[in-house]
Amino acid sequence: MRNESIRYLIVPGWQGSPDEHWQSHWQRSLPNGARVEQTNWMTPRRDDWVAALEAEVAASSDPVILIAHSLGCVTVAHWARHAPLASLGQVRGALLVAPADVERPACPEALHNFAPMPRDLLPFPCQIVSSDNDPAISAPRALQLARDWGAEAGILSGAGHINVKSGHRYWEQGFAYLYRLQSRLENVVRRSA
Repeated sequence: MRNESIRYLIVPGWQGSPDEHWQSHWQRSLPNGARVEQTNWMTPRRDDWVAALEAEVAASSDPVILIAHSLGCVTVAHWARHAPLASLGQVRGALLVAPADVERPACPEALHNFAPMPRDLLPFPCQIVSSDNDPAISAPRALQLARDWGAEAGILSGAGHINVKSGHRYWEQGFAYLYRLQSRLENVVRRSA
């Protein structure tokens, strides 16, 4: 895991990830961690968020692993649909935590411009982690996204939106999903060598 040649790129969701959020903790803990900063966290615009992600990926000289939460997961999926091949080639994999269903009936209006949900297969290995009581997505919908995106899926019991409000400040157990993804990536490299 302590591979300095990997850039861990944190992709927060709507309203950003405050200092006590697990994404902020991970950014401080992981070697070569960075964050996609958005100019407007409260009124997100899909094109702006996708462009900010593209700028960060394109600027990296190291291979990237994306670590996205909530609307950040949807941003990754939108970005992957139209990203330049060179940028797609930089991304080795993605950990997509608690993706927000922007098509759900109670979806906040600020997120409507991210609909429809991308349903395309993602061009890199990915792992979805969701919860059976997440107010932003149902477990069946998270499993459907995993199938659509070609991701492995893990559904946690009673973990809510896997954020500060649901008690996930450091979310140390989440590193197991990152380790699992990274092991898959290393196996792919070994098989292709």
